[in-house]
Amino acid sequence: MDGWNYFNYFTEIEEYFWKKRGANLLVSPLDWAIMETWQKAGVPLEAVLKGIDSAFESYQRSKRGAGKPLKSLAYCSDAVLQAAEEQQDAATGRAPKSASTTAAAPFSRDELKKYFAKNAAQIRNKIATQSAAERSLWAHLREIADTLEMNTTLLDSPGTLDLEDLERRLTNLDEKILALLTSGAPEELLLKIRREVDGQLALYRRKMKAEQLAMVDKQYLQKRLLEEYGLPRLSLFYLS
Repeated sequence: MDGWNYFNYFTEIEEYFWKKRGANLLVSPLDWAIMETWQKAGVPLEAVLKGIDSAFESYQRSKRGAGKPLKSLAYCSDAVLQAAEEQQDAATGRAPKSASTTAAAPFSRDELKKYFAKNAAQIRNKIATQSAAERSLWAHLREIADTLEMNTTLLDSPGTLDLEDLERRLTNLDEKILALLTSGAPEELLLKIRREVDGQLALYRRKMKAEQLAMVDKQYLQKRLLEEYGLPRLSLFYLS
């Protein structure tokens, strides 16, 4: 997978799902949580798109597919994982593909600097509206904003930019933010979000394995906590 597709994983899936569904509607928080479970599990983009195709074909043959659009990526979960397994089986024994050394970088240094600055500013703006009860949480978030701004210096280093190393650094910061929110959020907020995801997954529980459900539940919780606190994701996957 080239660098552009790698870092536009969510956008590619979202647009493909739009086309298959025939409606340019925003994907739901549940859909985003499902895409994030695929990304974190290392499911290749090609397998996701193939699985979506398969799920739509199956849905259209079913009674539910008569005149009713497929509403959620949750219906595609099994088909996507099956496509990923088939792709992995087909690749067994093949020589690994060498990365192209001539491929253009997916992002310019200026784009990355603006992305870092925007995210750091968003965090600092939220810190300015903190409540006394959450002072400890926001103190830790201030440190994360400082680290994010310090990483900007990496963009001024000579030579080829190591996007994989940069992504690892940003992922670490993302994980710190999510751990802080999960441990520091009020119990009522956590219960509210868990009720949301339980309600949205009710129709799809039979189609998803226990491990899938646990991952989707976790990703949904994290996404909604970021929305509630008005904080950004820092990974390069979200730059676009």
